[in-house]
Amino acid sequence: MVWIWVLLFGGIMIVSAPQANAQPHPAADSKSNFMTNPAFRANKDYQEYLSFFEEVYATMEKNYYQPVPREAFDRFLKTFDSKIYGELKHSGKSSSFIKWRSAAYLVEAVKSSEDIFSAFMPPKAARTYEQEALGKRIDLGIEGDLVAEGYRISRLEPRADAFEKGLREGDVIQKIDEDNVPALTLAQIQERLNPLENTRVRLEYRDRAGRTTRTIEVISKEYFKQTVFMVPTHVEGIYCLQIQRFNRKTSEDMTRFMSHILKQGDTGLIIDLRGNPGGPPLAAREISSFFLTPEEEFAYFEGKNKPKTRLDVPRIPDQFHYKGDMVILVNEKSGSASELFSGVLQWRGRAVLMGVNTAGQVLLKSMFNFDDESMLLLVTARGHRPDGGVFSFKGLQPDIVKNEEDDELIRYAAEYLAAHKGRNAEKTF
Repeated sequence: MVWIWVLLFGGIMIVSAPQANAQPHPAADSKSNFMTNPAFRANKDYQEYLSFFEEVYATMEKNYYQPVPREAFDRFLKTFDSKIYGELKHSGKSSSFIKWRSAAYLVEAVKSSEDIFSAFMPPKAARTYEQEALGKRIDLGIEGDLVAEGYRISRLEPRADAFEKGLREGDVIQKIDEDNVPALTLAQIQERLNPLENTRVRLEYRDRAGRTTRTIEVISKEYFKQTVFMVPTHVEGIYCLQIQRFNRKTSEDMTRFMSHILKQGDTGLIIDLRGNPGGPPLAAREISSFFLTPEEEFAYFEGKNKPKTRLDVPRIPDQFHYKGDMVILVNEKSGSASELFSGVLQWRGRAVLMGVNTAGQVLLKSMFNFDDESMLLLVTARGHRPDGGVFSFKGLQPDIVKNEEDDELIRYAAEYLAAHKGRNAEKTF
């Protein structure tokens, strides 16, 4: 077995375990107990099942964020012998299917009842999840719309290879490799603009003036997207920064906008984290430096039988400290690092949290790959506030619950800040 550690941000699909009150399959005789059947227990497949279940359980026992009782594993084995195997076998499922589905039931049976993230995945689902989690597809940083001539670029990442090679907003892509763009659907275009990592993609495009046609070859290599954007509030003295996700360049992007805002004098600030799936915890820590006291504890992560990993607020030049009023906007898609940042500032009384409950993903997840290419996804550490309080799987509870979308919530937050100026400003720098 090999394992891969990675911080993840999105949710997962979990196969539901059988309900406790479910009736056995009609073909599985209720009087039959496979556990007491010597022929069954001597069966090669059965022994392989047991061996695999033990491997899955041992992986959880060693790496799961909290103890995994052996008694829960033993109860699962009894259920497998008396019920699960019979139901799956008599429904005509293959040995591999029985093994993988039963392993999914095992994980559901022994993990914490509050944990909605840990799960077992068969090979196909594991490969898909791993590709997404590890970013093996990399977009070219190109967004646009279908027009008669091709694909008109509406937004282009300034750090992407395509920008470096000369492509600009307003240009129209007419060919992607050998494909004429007008003959493709929007989904097909987007797929070609999100190739596997280190793929060469040839783009033929006409410039925005419609005078020149050029061809460039771009490479799908890792880059750091711009993550921070200024959004108008239409309320004087109130500014809004939208952070779409966190990466290693977020602090750099933030510095550029904060420099402008801090020059404006007495202001209110909205940080819009709705839809932000998160990113590295260190990125959230870096952003906290604009708003919290330098070198105080920001948060920590702790797993079972592992030393705590403490994150402190970095020290930055005093001129970049923002001491004014803040509102942070969140929703059910705000996860991971965005929740970490929001939750700490809410707990310290530094910002008012507005919106709806967040995703509940302030945690570290690890992927453990087995020899048959199936995978166990485990929560291996939980995020904690400096006082020891754990971030809930249920997400953050906003101070002000508001379900308005997009500009409406920004407008409400701006009006709120204008009316409550000076009530939650930081005084400790």
